[in-house]
Amino acid sequence: MNATARIHSAKDDDSRHHSRPAVHTTETHGRRREFTLIAAAREFARHPSPWIIAGLLVSAAAARIIIGDWQYTDAVVPAVMLALFPFTEWVIHVCVLHWRPRRIGRLTLDSLLARKHRAHHADPREVGLIFIPWQTFLWLLPTLLAIALLAFPRPGSGLIFLTTVGVLGSSYEWTHYLIHTDYQPRTRIFKAVRRNHRLHHFKNEHYWFTVTTSGTADRVLGTHPDPAEIPKSPTAQSLHAPRAA
Repeated sequence: MNATARIHSAKDDDSRHHSRPAVHTTETHGRRREFTLIAAAREFARHPSPWIIAGLLVSAAAARIIIGDWQYTDAVVPAVMLALFPFTEWVIHVCVLHWRPRRIGRLTLDSLLARKHRAHHADPREVGLIFIPWQTFLWLLPTLLAIALLAFPRPGSGLIFLTTVGVLGSSYEWTHYLIHTDYQPRTRIFKAVRRNHRLHHFKNEHYWFTVTTSGTADRVLGTHPDPAEIPKSPTAQSLHAPRAA
């Protein structure tokens, strides 16, 4: 049984108890075996977006090493990007992924990212919907390259920008994927991150928008309430569906 089958085999108890995520185990000669990081990594490597982002990371890092011209100010770019990343996640999640389709005459404004994200909410355990759609990179990579070339005074700074994008993007894809598997966290930090995102999926989709951190941008921007004070949303798995009267 491969990792995809494991991810889909257990009914997700989070739809009923958001604080008690489903645990999938298999029995081998009477011994319990958990879904491991190795199994998770094997499934992760089967999808295109991690490889695309890794290609960006390796290419940008190699080019940065080749051109040299190291300066102390090079450290500013990744430091600023790391500090802003939770807020970037929040803005993309709220404004892009949770975009409500709009009609202008006969034209419907509804991006692939928004459509895929609605499908992801409808079936959070469908592994193919967890990742950034590969088609997104057809416009995203040229956009990032243009920013690197035009927004920075030196090629070295632009390449550090691209390298940092690769690191942050890889971290996002791995964290988001792992949250939606049956892997059980060992550390307090990842337990908090996992709970934060699963509250968004199974408690109320109007809160808890950060993915790789817990309670950072959400606290600042007012979307990190006490879960006990927030009612369970009837549209958490059907975004933008009309609410019952």
